Amino acid sequence: MVKLNRIYTKTGDAGETGLGDGRRVRKDDARVMVMGSVDEANAALGVARLETARLSDPEPDAMLARIQNDLFDLGADICMPPAKSGEAGPAELRITPGQVERLEREIDAMNAALEPLRSFVLPGGEAAAAHLHLARAVVRRTEREAWTLAAEQTVGDPAVRYLNRLSDHLFVMARWINAKMGAGDVLWKPGASR
Repeated sequence: MVKLNRIYTKTGDAGETGLGDGRRVRKDDARVMVMGSVDEANAALGVARLETARLSDPEPDAMLARIQNDLFDLGADICMPPAKSGEAGPAELRITPGQVERLEREIDAMNAALEPLRSFVLPGGEAAAAHLHLARAVVRRTEREAWTLAAEQTVGDPAVRYLNRLSDHLFVMARWINAKMGAGDVLWKPGASR
């Protein structure tokens, strides 16, 4: 369990930070960049939850609460580089295939209630949906950064798959909320402003 008596440590004043394995790395290291983007995605979901908490159906907010917790698991996963092949590492918190599968089940359940898409969707509609679209964009950037990290260092496959499914989840949830609340999707009209 985490215990913080003091928030500032001054250990990062020289542009470095510590990873879960104790190594010090630059604050612009690819792993640290992903950790920061995971944190940003979580913050964006916190803002979205201000709106989903107001919905008559409590399930979207409950899903986002689980996802926010998962994002802390994901941050811990990224923060602790996997042990080298054949080496025993400390007990590590990792994203599991089960967490990815849960997202897939939730996507399928929400999507079953929606009309098929016939155009690209513009972010908007209900306030909750607009916030979810913003969070989705942050998650997509986080996934791209995770792939950059994976090209240089070891990253667990379930962690990157979780990010990919999460952006889909947030997209479908935004559509589901717009449909349920009556706003409907805001559709792209190619060339409409020419």
